[in-house]
Amino acid sequence: MASSSYNSPCAACKFLRRKCMPGCIFAPYFPPEEPQKFANVHKIFGASNVTKLLNELLPHQREDAVNSLAYEAEARVRDPVYGCVGAISFLQRQVQRLQKELDAANSDLIRYACSEISSALPAPPGASSIQSMAPRQRPIEYNRRMGNEGGNYHAPGMPFPYTLPWNDNPSGDNNEGEGGGSNM
Repeated sequence: MASSSYNSPCAACKFLRRKCMPGCIFAPYFPPEEPQKFANVHKIFGASNVTKLLNELLPHQREDAVNSLAYEAEARVRDPVYGCVGAISFLQRQVQRLQKELDAANSDLIRYACSEISSALPAPPGASSIQSMAPRQRPIEYNRRMGNEGGNYHAPGMPFPYTLPWNDNPSGDNNEGEGGGSNM
């Protein structure tokens, strides 16, 4: 019976209201379950242009070509001005933003790893016990030799932006350990 061997026409032939022949070039790429796929391709590129394109391609290239046409057609329906270029630009900006975030995270990770390594390292060989002492614990002679009589160092002419916790003398006189009294 003819009705039992009847196959549904492909989406292209159905959309174009023509009989779908056994050698229809659209049938393998526009199944009847996807009518919108062909509608978009036809709206953007035209059925005759797609037919010409598919006839010029080798059979193994046609599926990729139809997928590309369908993607571009859907993108053009959604965004008539930019089409898939708009989507590609959006994705490129997103990749750049994510790359910057990744670079910042890697930088933080390296900074953290370096601080962990340096705090875990023992004192360098030849370092005396005086060098490893905090500034308040060092003998005055060492501080004078190092140009660090007050127990801290800062560039000349540059004021400290904060008070130092080990500076017990708020007047700024650096005569600790030199008799402890006034110089009258």
